[in-house]
Amino acid sequence: MENNNQNNQMDNQNNVNQNDVNQEGSSTYGYSYINQEQKNPNNIWRAEENTAGQGTYNSQNSYSSQNQAYSNIYGNQGDTAQRTWSTYTEEQKRKKEARAARRAQKGASGSGNFGIKIAKCASLALVFGLVAGTAFEGSSFLLGNALGTNQQVESTVDTEQQSVLTTTDTAKTASTVSTATDVSAIASESMPSIVAITNMSEVQYQNWFGQVQNYESESAGSGIIISEDKDYLYIVTNNHVVESAKTLTVQFVDDSTVSAEVKGTDKSSDLAVVKVKKSDIESETMGKIKIATLGDSDSLSVGSQAIAIGNALGYGQSVTTGIISALNREVTIQDETTGESFTNDLIQTDAAINPGNSGGALLNSNGEVIGINSSKYADTQVEGMGFAIPANTAKPIIEDLITREEVSADKAAYLGITGVDVSETTAQTYNMPVGVYIAQVAKGTAAEEGGLVKGDIITAFDGKKIKTMESLQNTLKYYEAGTKVELTIQRIADGGYQEQTVKVTLGKKN
Repeated sequence: MENNNQNNQMDNQNNVNQNDVNQEGSSTYGYSYINQEQKNPNNIWRAEENTAGQGTYNSQNSYSSQNQAYSNIYGNQGDTAQRTWSTYTEEQKRKKEARAARRAQKGASGSGNFGIKIAKCASLALVFGLVAGTAFEGSSFLLGNALGTNQQVESTVDTEQQSVLTTTDTAKTASTVSTATDVSAIASESMPSIVAITNMSEVQYQNWFGQVQNYESESAGSGIIISEDKDYLYIVTNNHVVESAKTLTVQFVDDSTVSAEVKGTDKSSDLAVVKVKKSDIESETMGKIKIATLGDSDSLSVGSQAIAIGNALGYGQSVTTGIISALNREVTIQDETTGESFTNDLIQTDAAINPGNSGGALLNSNGEVIGINSSKYADTQVEGMGFAIPANTAKPIIEDLITREEVSADKAAYLGITGVDVSETTAQTYNMPVGVYIAQVAKGTAAEEGGLVKGDIITAFDGKKIKTMESLQNTLKYYEAGTKVELTIQRIADGGYQEQTVKVTLGKKN
């Protein structure tokens, strides 16, 4: 019983010491007990190292030792085993404490030595860098003097300074160009001369049942105040802006509106003049509007500045800018109502010309009207191709439209022919000139007396281009019977057409 108690006390002490060992976690003296089968499947008690007893184990559970006190640790010598274990654990603790002290001292000493080493390395590197840099600069300077490259370096510096100056000058130039392209002053001076025109006309449409119905249609355009007399303001625009108008309304720069009427049209050049009674215009508005100044379109050059002002899309006056892209562009325009085609030499510009700009002004950098915006090339693959009627082309036509008056029916002139239009398509197909083909000459009329014959093609009447029978009849309305005029005709001779001039004294229709 006493031996069993001693054995139990020894086991408890072993468990306590083992817990202490396990808590240390870093001891090289780890033990496995017989009840830990996973760590010792052979159920053999072993010691990895035992410096106190210098014992060894074998696979037969035998134990040999020079110290007989450990000969039978499981026997009845409980007191000896207890004393032996206590001696062993005290020795182990002492050794562990000694090792821990050495490690702590070594660690403190090592970190200090490491810091000193780092500082020494950094100092050596700094000294080496300074010495190497100084030596390199010195050798480079001496070598540069020997080779003459130091002067090149100075030249490079000067070049960089010159580059900075050049950049500054360029910036100033760009600023000057930017200032030059500011057209606000020109627009401000010119807008009082530009008006918006609204055309209310009647258009016929055929419905799904084949019935023809009339509808009122509204279209927008622009105009230029070109002259005045004591009773009227005269505004030039495009013929297609006022064509088929039942009523016309003009809107001035201050948004006031008045009624207008057509003074005269020239379909072949797509020009028209409308007039507004001064008595219908408020005095305040009269103080804000002004007469436009016509410029010299013959002095234009490609690349010069162009400014377009007009009633784009009917929204009111707007300004676009560009350049003169080309001169004397031959442009053919077809009348959507009659199907007639007219070809004229126009100014091409990349300033935006949109629907509603027709009849508006194309200005130069002096604010002078150099063209009357007429059309644009519309296509998904084309941008920036607008066209304007040159001012020098428009001047004589405008003056004629303003000054001439329709003659009363009892004084109206009569030529005495039956004519057929020679369109662009017909002219190309049959190799004929565009104009009015004389199909018949009435006997005893001005045409017969003037020498006109069947087959002649009239191309001009009193200096005005004639392309259709309608335009010829509209022109005759402004001439009294007995007026002498010149007609330009094309007559067949030597297998082709030759141009001739015929003088005719206009007659009176019976």
